[in-house]
Amino acid sequence: MSQSIKGLLAFILCVLVITSNAQTNNQKLANSKTPVSVNGKLQVIGTQLCNENSKPVVLAGISFGWHCFWPKFYNESTVNWLVTDWKCNVVRAAMGVGPKNSYLQNPSFALKCVTTVVDAAIKNGIYVLIDFHSHELRTNEAKGFFTKMANKYKDSPNVIYEIYNEPVGYSWKEVKQYSEEVIATIRSIDADNIILVGSTHWDQDVDSVAANPILGQKNIMYTMHFYAGTHKKWLRDRTEDAMNKGVPIFISECAGMDASGNQGLDVEEWNVYLDWMKTNKLSWLSWSMSNKEETCSMIPAKSTKLAGWKENELKEWGRLSRQAVRNCNQD
Repeated sequence: MSQSIKGLLAFILCVLVITSNAQTNNQKLANSKTPVSVNGKLQVIGTQLCNENSKPVVLAGISFGWHCFWPKFYNESTVNWLVTDWKCNVVRAAMGVGPKNSYLQNPSFALKCVTTVVDAAIKNGIYVLIDFHSHELRTNEAKGFFTKMANKYKDSPNVIYEIYNEPVGYSWKEVKQYSEEVIATIRSIDADNIILVGSTHWDQDVDSVAANPILGQKNIMYTMHFYAGTHKKWLRDRTEDAMNKGVPIFISECAGMDASGNQGLDVEEWNVYLDWMKTNKLSWLSWSMSNKEETCSMIPAKSTKLAGWKENELKEWGRLSRQAVRNCNQD
């Protein structure tokens, strides 16, 4: 074989290797793209959650249960699995405030649980809700907590602050005043990240918000919670009416059974809600990553695994939630 032919073959082989390596690197780059690397810092435009390029964004994921009851799930391996297998682009760290061993009684443990989940979410490039999971107004405690969180995460586009889980037994006037104080506390440190505001009556009175919204603030949204076995078309209609009046809605907690978290699943109504949320480009998180003996817990009570579940190792609600998140985030 002549030297010129050998040289040509060597050149062709070199080109093939370079092309193959480039394709491999491009594939690695594509696979390494995360929700946050693609969408960046979120913003609210009108009633729509949008990315930094002003394009609509829908987040779908899983809410952890109360940290004071289910702390074992507040670990990096659980977050990793929810991202890689369940395809979550958001998770919610529900820091319990009120019950035994909650933030009020054991703040250092609460902060450890929350920051472990938040740091794992940031590492995975997904969004994360820092949820002050209280039913009672605790203004001073909330301001102190969110001062810590804002100082720690103000430069992270991953973080969304949820300042009140579900107000119970308070008027919107009281909840609004609380919210304005906590928002001011966060905004003195973090000027831009999304803040979620609770509405009264377990986050169902979005009509009260529409009648008297918080003014002079950007990048805030209001939470609506539903349990499909209890909350039917009337709550969807109420929510749509609020959105039509300019209220941005974020569904930070939802599930397919009745509001007790127990009884049977209303799969038909759950599917109606999924279609409705998709149509309205609403973000949502399913409740909850826990293993209590109840319908809304996704993991069987006797399970000791913190990740790596096969489908037959999940409860029915876990299987439905996983599939719903995967379907939403792979559309």
